[in-house]
Amino acid sequence: MGRAGRAGKTAGYAAVNSLLISVFAGAIGAGYFMYGRRQTKIVPMVSGILLCIYPYFVDSLLWLLGIGIVLAVAPFVVDF
Repeated sequence: MGRAGRAGKTAGYAAVNSLLISVFAGAIGAGYFMYGRRQTKIVPMVSGILLCIYPYFVDSLLWLLGIGIVLAVAPFVVDF
C-alpha cells in the first residue's frame, strides 16, 4: 500500500470519529435540554442547545472533544 493509500484511510477514520462524537454530543445535548426545560434550569438547557449545535461549526477532532467535554461538564460546575 502506498503512502497516499494510508493517508486516505486515516482521513476516513477521522470523519467517522467526528460523526460519532457529533451524534453522541447531540444525544447528551437533547437530554440536557429536556432536563433543563422540565426543571426550569437555564444552565443545562443552554448547555444542551450548544451541545446540539456546536458540531456543525467545529471541524477538528480535538476541538470537538474539548468543547464537548466542557459543555457536558458545565451543568455540574455552574449552578443557577
